[in-house]
Amino acid sequence: MANLFTPEEEARYREDGFVVLRGLLSPEEVELLTHFARGDQQLNQSAYGRRDATGQPVRLALWNEPDTPPYGLLSRLPRIADRAEQLLEEEVYHWHTKLILKEPRVGGAWEWHQDYGYWYNFGCLYPRLLTVWIALDPSTRENGCLQVLRGSHKLGRIDHGTAGDQTGADMERVQEAMKRHEHLYLEAQPGDAVFFHCNLLHRSDQNRSEKPRWSIICCYNVRSNSPYKPSRHPAYRPLDRVAENALTNWAQEQATG
Repeated sequence: MANLFTPEEEARYREDGFVVLRGLLSPEEVELLTHFARGDQQLNQSAYGRRDATGQPVRLALWNEPDTPPYGLLSRLPRIADRAEQLLEEEVYHWHTKLILKEPRVGGAWEWHQDYGYWYNFGCLYPRLLTVWIALDPSTRENGCLQVLRGSHKLGRIDHGTAGDQTGADMERVQEAMKRHEHLYLEAQPGDAVFFHCNLLHRSDQNRSEKPRWSIICCYNVRSNSPYKPSRHPAYRPLDRVAENALTNWAQEQATG
């Protein structure tokens, strides 16, 4: 099926904890998302900062419900949700989506962490969640691209503590993991995506370039892992897929009024 990973790609995810998919979004889809986001006053007003260990801020905006277009349409595209379901081997639902706004020269780092390092405390018993990171701008080593430790999802959950305003993994464990797991810089072009396991250790450097490095991240949980207690992210709710051309159709409707 066109919306699923090949057996080789799926095997790579199981072994490495991540798989890269080039050109998940078309240039037209990237352009309309980026253009809308950069002019979205409500998004800019709701975005908030998280300082890294050196005090540099990273701005982000986050929402739990996949209802508001165009962002909500993205997480319901079959090419994304069906692949998440394939890798998690169960019905998925929308956990949350966020935009990461790394501005030129001032966009801070994300410290080494596992996503389950946060989500464990939100009532999810099992590490059966997945993140889909999508580049909206070129993502390079200079502007703070995603970094991962290949295969580090096999370590299980690592204790996390504070690092600036962020929550970071226990650095004693991270340093030992770096001796055993390959450290990769995942440079990407707009529209490229990385699907990764919630226990994969990852981070990103500060944006030291003259250009922004924005990305959008869709996170999924499985139905059986719905939080056992109220938390900042939602309990299970069926994820209604949209048509594959939903983003471009929405843009055309906005243009014609």
